[in-house]
Amino acid sequence: MKKIISPKALKKGAKIAIISPAGSVDEAQLQSGLKLIKKKGFEPVLGKHLYTKYSHGYNYAGTEKERIKDINWALNDPEISAIWASRGGYGCQHLVQHLSLKKFVENPKWYIGYSDNTVIQSYLLKKGYASIHGQTIKTSSFGVTEESYELIFDTLKGKKPQYNITKHKLNKKGFCEGELVGGNLALIYALLGTSYSFDFSNKILFIEDIGENFYALDRMIMSLELAGVFKKIKGLIIGGMTNMGDEKTNPDYEKSFDEFTYKLISERIEKYKFPVAFGFPNGHIYDNRPLIIGGKVKLKVGNKVKIEF
Repeated sequence: MKKIISPKALKKGAKIAIISPAGSVDEAQLQSGLKLIKKKGFEPVLGKHLYTKYSHGYNYAGTEKERIKDINWALNDPEISAIWASRGGYGCQHLVQHLSLKKFVENPKWYIGYSDNTVIQSYLLKKGYASIHGQTIKTSSFGVTEESYELIFDTLKGKKPQYNITKHKLNKKGFCEGELVGGNLALIYALLGTSYSFDFSNKILFIEDIGENFYALDRMIMSLELAGVFKKIKGLIIGGMTNMGDEKTNPDYEKSFDEFTYKLISERIEKYKFPVAFGFPNGHIYDNRPLIIGGKVKLKVGNKVKIEF
């Protein structure tokens, strides 16, 4: 088994590259996040195409070449100590075939993001590097807690996350330990069958999502089933499931943890014996606490749920 490398803790004054690998952002949407980075004693360094806009069936933060140029600069510049995505959206799949880690391997750095950034995090893990599945610089309409950011800074400084969360009625009790993989379900699904897909064998899988119809959610879970993912993993953590189904008919539409979505997932994995924790606070939700993709984690599901890196 390949040893997964966690980047070094950041020191005061360290430079953090801010890039837009997928969707476009406006300058005003990042100001509070950039101020926070400075307040914590770090220096944000803006990618050349951070605010570029390119409309081509979607509002991208630049052409593919422009976004590839920015991410490869951030990955390989020796003065950069971490990389923080401005947002997700769509577009990271365009980049993975063109990523270079030539200098990165000499100076591994944390990559921070979620949503579409799951693609980049899967790529990095395939190469043997951990990353932080956490809040982007841009906050969504539902906002984000101060603690969500604080916990990211704690991780950047070398502290490992420890969580105790309330049990959920659909949980399956048990204990397991292993490497954490996953992120946004739609992107895990999109990478299945490619060379960039996560390796699920003996791993603990995390999933979250937003804005999917129930049938689309079921299709993705069925694809994981047909690909044998649930036969391979040792445990499952389910995070936020927001704006699922149809807002006109779903009473849980704006809730962080859609109960019908949880019911669908629970039914699909009922036959499996691994421990399952529903309701972990990570995803497209207000309370978005970071997880380490590639981190060794202990999952204990009982009267309470404990997740320890």
